[in-house]
Amino acid sequence: MHGHGSATAEVVFGLHPMWFAGMLFVLSYVLIMSERVNRVIISLLAASLMIVGGVLTQKAAIEGIDFNTIGLLTGMMIIVAVVRQTGIFEYLAIWSAKQVNASPWGILVMLVLVTAVLSALLDNVTTVLLIVPVTLLITEALKVSAYPYLFAEIFAANVGGAATLIGDPPNIMIGSAIGLSFNDFLFNLAPLIAVLLPALLIPLYLIWGRKLSASPESRRQVMNYRQEEAIKDSRLLWMSLFVLALVISGFVFAHDLQQQPATIAMFGAALLLLLQNIPCSYKDQSRNISKTFGEVEWTTIFFFIGLFIMVYGIEATGLLDLLAQEVLRLTGGDMATTAISILWVSAVASALVDNIPFVATMIPLIQNMESTLGGPEALMPLWWSLSLGACLGGNGSLIGASANLIVAGFAERSGQTIRFLPFMLLAFPLMLFSIAISSIYIYIRYL
Repeated sequence: MHGHGSATAEVVFGLHPMWFAGMLFVLSYVLIMSERVNRVIISLLAASLMIVGGVLTQKAAIEGIDFNTIGLLTGMMIIVAVVRQTGIFEYLAIWSAKQVNASPWGILVMLVLVTAVLSALLDNVTTVLLIVPVTLLITEALKVSAYPYLFAEIFAANVGGAATLIGDPPNIMIGSAIGLSFNDFLFNLAPLIAVLLPALLIPLYLIWGRKLSASPESRRQVMNYRQEEAIKDSRLLWMSLFVLALVISGFVFAHDLQQQPATIAMFGAALLLLLQNIPCSYKDQSRNISKTFGEVEWTTIFFFIGLFIMVYGIEATGLLDLLAQEVLRLTGGDMATTAISILWVSAVASALVDNIPFVATMIPLIQNMESTLGGPEALMPLWWSLSLGACLGGNGSLIGASANLIVAGFAERSGQTIRFLPFMLLAFPLMLFSIAISSIYIYIRYL
């Protein structure tokens, strides 16, 4: 693990750095869960305290920020902000609502399927950026609560994202660490995802499906929408589709092009801004750019920056290493036990800490098990367990995955706040249900 040199051994505020970092981390989590202070304030404050307290230097803290994730998020948010101006998402939403006769449960299923497929092709963060605004639009027209829809979409985004290399940030990290291709993920994980999605719709139906209903007038109103009228700017639409196609191809071939996803997303964003603004006067360009950047979820971006530094702090003090060695000691080096433990530990840990920093810690740990377990090939079940645990575990709480935070951000803006604890009380058991199914899959297929 790089960065150990930056951890100081001297005492911070009369505490050992490991204690200081650990306590700061736990305190931050308790505050985020209590929802008394906005989570962005807490994460930026905790990050600053890691530096002020001497756990990290400023230089080390900046190393701790995963700029690939930040760049990917920002780039895709800019692209989505421009594409949204064309009206294409409303078009898609109206079209899919009409396919199921505007039935509230039917729409939920359609949105779940669309979210899962897009998450596998784009990435789960981009997908929720596209789908959530549309969902809020439809639920408003139907006069139903948006909560069940947003809840189901969070699950669909993380489950769908687990299926491919680019679907979820942990997969990007695992893939680049050990050189797995887009197709490796598809072949090994997609079959399980095809089973998980329908399985997760069952409890959702029992919780909300039967109660979801809309008045005939509201349904008629949705059925009378003309999706063609949703398209506001067809020139921009064609350009957006062109850039999106470029960006998706970029993601698929990123490995061969030797480019990181963040670069591809940022390049797409810059190109789309150029195409959109070339015909405008300089003054209009300034106005367009301000509008587009105003739609980027900066709160989410800065929450991440703080979170990365905070987790890097506890990593640099060696706290996470201690936990990992404990796991190996408990499993006694048995392959099946180790794989299933990694799956469950990753899932529970990813629900509590953001899955990205957790995966960053686990990768070198698993690589260190090579000698004990017998070569790189023998480790494959462990990598799939880590991927599934981290991606699916992200469903366990609001801060488990990037996508969840973005959905929460949108919901907050529209006045339908998703609370931390009520979400977790429902999401955590459902997440464990999906991990139980995954355990069976890993066991049958690899062990």
